[in-house]
Amino acid sequence: MTEKTLYQQLAEEVGEGESKYIPDIFESLADENEAKVLLAAAPPATIKELSEKTGIEEAEIEKMIDPLFDKGLIYKSKKPDGTRYYRVRQIYQLHDATGVMNDPPSKMLDLWKDYMATEWCDYRTRVESEHGFHSRVIPINVTIDPQTRILAFDDVKKLIESATSLGVTRCSCRVIYGSCGKEVWNCMQFGRAADYSIERGTGRKLSMQEAIDMLKAAEDDGLVHVGSNTKSIGHVICNCCEDCCMNWPLDKNGKKVKFILPSRFEAQVDADLCDSCETCLDRCPFDAISMEGEDDTAVVDAEKCMGCGVCLVTCPEEALSLKEVRPEDFIPG
Repeated sequence: MTEKTLYQQLAEEVGEGESKYIPDIFESLADENEAKVLLAAAPPATIKELSEKTGIEEAEIEKMIDPLFDKGLIYKSKKPDGTRYYRVRQIYQLHDATGVMNDPPSKMLDLWKDYMATEWCDYRTRVESEHGFHSRVIPINVTIDPQTRILAFDDVKKLIESATSLGVTRCSCRVIYGSCGKEVWNCMQFGRAADYSIERGTGRKLSMQEAIDMLKAAEDDGLVHVGSNTKSIGHVICNCCEDCCMNWPLDKNGKKVKFILPSRFEAQVDADLCDSCETCLDRCPFDAISMEGEDDTAVVDAEKCMGCGVCLVTCPEEALSLKEVRPEDFIPG
């Protein structure tokens, strides 16, 4: 059996040991000594411990740390007794951290495009079957029962208001693909995630009002708010487009795959108000609306609707609204 290269070992450590492209992504960003340090950086280790594991001089490793941090390959765990370093742990981290690095190598971006086009769906399908959904759709600014708190716009606003720090980075998906022309600087970071991106130089600070304005601008642009599948919404809110986002790529048969949970809501149409203008058809990222209702009014396909509310924003007759159709802690499957 052929011995695995350092880069194949790193790919294996992030869950893609059989990938054609992930080893090359690592190789485009790290030389062999840096790869050895990355392999040694689990569990988190000090410079001295990394030196002992790899046989590389401490002074040389110290020179590697900041470049590896800037590239998104290594993270810092700052403790009272000193700083420990640990490598990127899974594909999501690797994609998002390397995608927004400053001055990314064009070769790496091309490799990510190839990976997303050929291997990503299989990886996500495998992960979802083993661990469940990673993210959830957050509906836009709507008025709902005060008890239906999770993932409503007002709760996102509360998260913004309570965050210890706020930041924004470029959207890694739109940096890598760049096919939609939508705003790139709107991947919102909270707390430790914001601190990380600001320290790394890949993000900038946001004021509370800037963050709220950014959410509203994303809605106007037809972007979908997506947060971690937790009741606290998580450390990041992505504003996802239809063309570039890794959450709903096309599979090998050209079918759109949705690797996120829907929100607790579903769009509904007031047929008496709908004037069949078809504005909502272009707005829906999930092809969940058709003009097949009575008198050719809009109708929503409940199986396809993700409850994002993007269709509400531009409906001239305000014929669309969101209704709660799932319990607060809904997780399908």
